[in-house]
Amino acid sequence: MSVRIMTLSENTAGAGNFLAEWGLSILVETERTSVLLDTGKGISAAHNADTLGIDLSKVDKIVLSHSHFDHTGGLRQVLQKMKKKIEIIAHPDIWQAKYARRQGRPDRYIGIPYQRNELESLGATFNLTAEPVKIDEDIMSTGEVPMVTSFEQVDAANALFVKENSGWQADMLLDDQALIVNTDPGLIVILGCAHRGIINTLYHARHLTGVEAIYAVIGGSHLMDASEERIWQTIAALRELEVQKMGLCHCTDLPAASVLYHEFGDSFFFNKAGTVIDLPEAP
Repeated sequence: MSVRIMTLSENTAGAGNFLAEWGLSILVETERTSVLLDTGKGISAAHNADTLGIDLSKVDKIVLSHSHFDHTGGLRQVLQKMKKKIEIIAHPDIWQAKYARRQGRPDRYIGIPYQRNELESLGATFNLTAEPVKIDEDIMSTGEVPMVTSFEQVDAANALFVKENSGWQADMLLDDQALIVNTDPGLIVILGCAHRGIINTLYHARHLTGVEAIYAVIGGSHLMDASEERIWQTIAALRELEVQKMGLCHCTDLPAASVLYHEFGDSFFFNKAGTVIDLPEAP
């Protein structure tokens, strides 16, 4: 089975009339199904879809990797382009009041920048579940990702919080999830931010599918604030998993991406807005 992966929004943009915004949106197409993971921060996903000649009305499902504004802020523009009822698969926690709280800075709301009723008026129908969702025979969401590695942790204790009636609670990002595509040479795992750990997510994908081989991992890996030790432990785990293609971007950040490219060479590519890749690649 061939899979076409098109990055509609990312912090950087490829050559041409593409827009860059801090955020991520990736469209996954197979012969049967078209799934959009996230919608970027604002106008870029819809604009870049037009630039690529993509008709968003043909998308079958939207999956939200988590609720942060840089992954959900493009929902209004995308839904306006789709002009139809469409299921949005997400965790129930996406409607929590999520904030960044850093010392010396004002509290900043970082959740979905829209009211639910507005999105529903534009055609959204929300399927809110913590469980994996099987979208078709070869595509599924991960649902909640268990924390199993010793070196990955959620950065909630330092900066990310949920505002509740009882007060502030550390946000453990239970809504963080990814998309899995099962292909002949192995799994393709499409990440939003991997707040709960890229390796945790890959292990969970193998557990859910019963498939050991990870062919490719694409998207955000949240290594931008990672210690050098964690980056090297991540590299060791990626080697152990024998991942063949890596298109890491967004919250991976350039320093970590540079190390990954140095270690993995042509197996690694920095995934910019406007990137279109067909997997698996011909041998």
